[in-house]
Amino acid sequence: MIKRLFDILFSILVLLLFLPFGLIISTLIIFSSPGGIFYRQERIGKNGKPFRIFKFRSMRNDSDKKGKLTVGMRDPRITPIGYFIRKYKLDEFPQFINVLKGEMSIVGPRPEVQEYVQLYTKEQRKVLDVKPGITDYASLYYFKENELLAQATDPQKTYIEEIMPAKIKLNEKYLANPTLFHDLKIIFKTFMKILS
Repeated sequence: MIKRLFDILFSILVLLLFLPFGLIISTLIIFSSPGGIFYRQERIGKNGKPFRIFKFRSMRNDSDKKGKLTVGMRDPRITPIGYFIRKYKLDEFPQFINVLKGEMSIVGPRPEVQEYVQLYTKEQRKVLDVKPGITDYASLYYFKENELLAQATDPQKTYIEEIMPAKIKLNEKYLANPTLFHDLKIIFKTFMKILS
């Protein structure tokens, strides 16, 4: 209950403070390439329930038909403004709308697409026992995941066999102690990571 109240109040504050920047980003996205402002992709939430995540659109329309993974910051599918908002994680801010809707929390395991969730073992599916989050330990550790995948010979294989299991292990660290203090610690570390 306290976590949910914190999520709501924090999300409202962030969205209000971010509103002027959000309007600028939205305008740049519109003039950058044809398509809408938001990108909405189906992800798997708590208890395996699917929902549609909000992001600022950083790629050209129908880009995910060419693969779910983004490989490097110079992926040709990324729009000019997309490079900028991805670099500073600004594309993630609309997810505070998902938090207000109750589909996500601020801190929790990052929501995955069905394609990869169906590869989870029974033990790994424990990450679906809680609401997915905007940030977590895995987000901090794999802050430059796109660049790691760009260096891989087979990005899909590298993600499935190496990165995804490592992320789930990091999520287990959070699940062992999902307290408000723990959330504040991860939020602070995320903020410092973006600034650096």
